[in-house]
This record gives sequence, C-alpha cells and structure tokens, in this order.
Amino acid sequence: MFTSLAKKWFVLPVSVLVVAVIAMAGCPGTTGGGEGLSGSFNIIGSNTVTPLSSVWAEEFMKVHSGVSIAVSGPGSGAGIAALINGTTDICQASRLIKQKEIEEAQANGVEPYEIQVATDALSVVVHPSNPVSELTIVQLSAIYINQITNWKEVGGGDEPIVVISRDTNSGTHVFFKENVVQMKGLPAEDKSLEYGSKVLFLPSTKGGVDEVAKNPNAIFYPGLGYVTGAVKPLAIKRTADTPGVLPSVETALDGSYPIARPLLFYTNGEPTGVIKAFIDYCLSTEGQAKVTEVGYVPLP
Repeated sequence: MFTSLAKKWFVLPVSVLVVAVIAMAGCPGTTGGGEGLSGSFNIIGSNTVTPLSSVWAEEFMKVHSGVSIAVSGPGSGAGIAALINGTTDICQASRLIKQKEIEEAQANGVEPYEIQVATDALSVVVHPSNPVSELTIVQLSAIYINQITNWKEVGGGDEPIVVISRDTNSGTHVFFKENVVQMKGLPAEDKSLEYGSKVLFLPSTKGGVDEVAKNPNAIFYPGLGYVTGAVKPLAIKRTADTPGVLPSVETALDGSYPIARPLLFYTNGEPTGVIKAFIDYCLSTEGQAKVTEVGYVPLP
C-alpha cells in the first residue's frame, strides 16, 4: 500500500528513489511490523505539519508501546537540512525539496524519497472586524511586497496594513513567496519579487495567528489546521474575473482553492521497518481520518 500510494499522488523530483536499506540514526536493532514492532526515530521539519505528525505519533505509540517517536517543528528548511546531514529519520515538509538540496543530500550519501501524506489549503486570515472579505493573488502580492500599504486600497478602512509572514526557514514562507508574492502561473508572474522590507517575520505559525487575532490591521497566511474562530479567512480570487474561494477541505480537494499545497515526508531512500510501518499507518484510512480531525485535507 505504501509504495502504490506514494507513486500515485505525485511525481517524485528525486533522481534515485529506492535503496535497499534506510539509514536509521540512533536506532540500532529496530524491528519490523507485527506485534513485536519496536524502535525509535525522529521527525524534524515543518511547523505546519507538526500538529499532524504529533497526533499520528501519539496514536501509533499507543498501539505499539515498544516504539518511541520524537517530533519537532523548527521549519521545513531545518528538516531538509537534518535529512541531508543524517540527523533525522523523517523530514516533514510543507514545500518540495529543491534540486540543489537533492544534490547536497546525494553528495552526502542520502537519497531523498518523497511521500505526500496530506494536503493543505494555505489560508489568508485577517481580524474578524476587518470588512475585507476577498482578495486576488495580484492584490496579495502587492500587499506582501509593500506596494499596497493601506486597507482602503482593497476595500477596507483607512488603516495601515500590518503584514505578517513566516520566517525564511519555513516551507510555508517559500511556498507563499513562489505562488503568491511572485504570482506563479499568472500572466503577471515575476520571479524577482521578494517580501517587502516592512513585512514582520515570525518563527511560528501560531504566533502569526495570535497576532492577527489581536490586531485589527494584520494579515497572515497559516495552514488550514491553524485557523481558529479568532481570525477571519479571506476568499481568494486567482484572477480579478474569477470567483473568490474560501479555504476548506472541500475546496482543496476539488481544486477550486488557488493556494493548496502538498504536505510531505522525506526519508533516506524507501522506508523500511518501523518507519515504513508508521508511514503506512499515516496513509491508512485510520491515519487519514486524523488529517481531517487536525484540520488539514486527507488524500483522495
């Protein structure tokens, strides 16, 4: 099941996908599936994926008492770096690994193997009191490069826009820059565009959501699983003449929401043993039900 699902849902941007064994740092004597499943491994990377990986790890360890899983979310960039240098068993990422990173990994004897484990609708949120209800990708880009600086320019009040982003180590930061700031796939696409000098960069998604919840002029872009009733998601229009679409499980699955993205695991070669058993669980019906509970989008 694992292999077929992994190959079904995306094209792997990795030149060599399968190796005979997986490097399991600090996990000698790990055994495979069945009642005797045991071993320890760590998951490092995306802050966005961390709530989901944590739930999966907790549920898996309840069933398999001999397994120990440590999850941390310093960011996708940190997770990919840890995969490259062999200090994590699973990298969790909210962006695709870059070709340069693949080459660095291979030079270090690591063969990145990609598995999509869920989907996310990257949500643009404002304070509930903000009268703005929808924005186009072009307007969002202009806000994040500090070309549009007042809410009245997009139908709101005469107030300065407080623009919040994730920090540069975040996969969400990179995805939003490429797909929104640089307007990927649109006629106005410009790969030279960068976040503006007045953008506030925060190290955690929760920190950004908390800031929007208390600041009537703020805007931010958390993953769907971080959206709470304390903030208001905006409908996003891919172009000015297309309808605005709110982020949700349904709109991410049907492809109508313009800022959807895959959530990924990367391992060193095709997983085996306890790591394969864990990822099989994540991709199972039971594991994918947890995706919905956490607030993300399960695989079709």
